[in-house]
Amino acid sequence: MQPDGLGGTEQDSEPDRALTGGQAQTVGRFRFFIEEERWEWSSEVQQMHGYEPGDMPNPTTAQVLSHKHPEDVDHVIVALDDTRRTKAAFSTRHRMIDTAGRTHQITVVGNPIRDDQGTVIGTEGFYIDVSPAESAYQDRISADVDTIVDRRAVIEQAKGMLAVVYGLEDTASFELLRWLSQRTNTKLQSLAELLVARFRALSAPVLPERHEYDNALMSLASSAGT
Repeated sequence: MQPDGLGGTEQDSEPDRALTGGQAQTVGRFRFFIEEERWEWSSEVQQMHGYEPGDMPNPTTAQVLSHKHPEDVDHVIVALDDTRRTKAAFSTRHRMIDTAGRTHQITVVGNPIRDDQGTVIGTEGFYIDVSPAESAYQDRISADVDTIVDRRAVIEQAKGMLAVVYGLEDTASFELLRWLSQRTNTKLQSLAELLVARFRALSAPVLPERHEYDNALMSLASSAGT
């Protein structure tokens, strides 16, 4: 799997580049092929787990589970068993322990992978590290956002929607938006507008199941900017 990040466009302003530049290590992609028990981790997901990019691109299920917090590993095993049995997407929230012994709060958002005949053969999506960020990092994010005050309202709306649906903290919500902007080569404001519109459409007249938000988010990651 190739690294996920995409740089900004030549037309991006300096604030746009500040907000979307660089490799986000709090969001990364994964794939899990059910019959093969084969995993793929992007460089960002490898780094979340404490590995250097390229050290663990294709972990086994046993290696994936070895990083789960002892109190959460059974929950993840049940979620994987459900994925194998029902061919539903693997989506969960749990604690993960990296190679240095640090505990991370992880949200996994997945969508089914289908073959040419439409048969579900796996699940793909992204890991979001929702662990509280260091205060210095939070200050930098706040400073970056404050430089584009006229765009902040829709970005704050998008962050709020992600916070409600996925239980993300403020910084994690912003980092997910930043990663999606980078991945799709879409300006942050435009990306936020798309997410707000799609989530609002889903939420009326009644709130849908969580997986419908997952599908909308995955679709946004694939189609924004195209």
